[in-house]
Amino acid sequence: MTRIPEQDRNVMEQAIYLPMVLTILNRDIQIVNSSPFKLKQPYLELIEETMKTIQKELKEVKYYMRQQKLKVEQISHDDAFTGFLFLYKGYEEQHNYFNPRIRNKVQELLSFYLYKRFSSNSKN
Repeated sequence: MTRIPEQDRNVMEQAIYLPMVLTILNRDIQIVNSSPFKLKQPYLELIEETMKTIQKELKEVKYYMRQQKLKVEQISHDDAFTGFLFLYKGYEEQHNYFNPRIRNKVQELLSFYLYKRFSSNSKN
């Protein structure tokens, strides 16, 4: 049974996923730069602007975590699972995440930041 409220756990998970999304986008920039696209600049601008948005949100996540005394540390990794230690206001909890679940969540976030966030903003 977890002592961490859902909202705080979601923030802590963002601290796991957002750096992964940034890593993927950094690799994508390298791929676009070395690819034979005729017009690379629009792709690079899209990726760079997406990275700026993610970096801004990651900064907010880190600020919130610092204010609330929350920490996340990766403690293990194998072919199937990645283990994280969640430090929540003096309590320690270990959480194991199924690697395909992590990949799917990162892919979902990547889709959101690249294009879905624009359609969700127009509905509000």
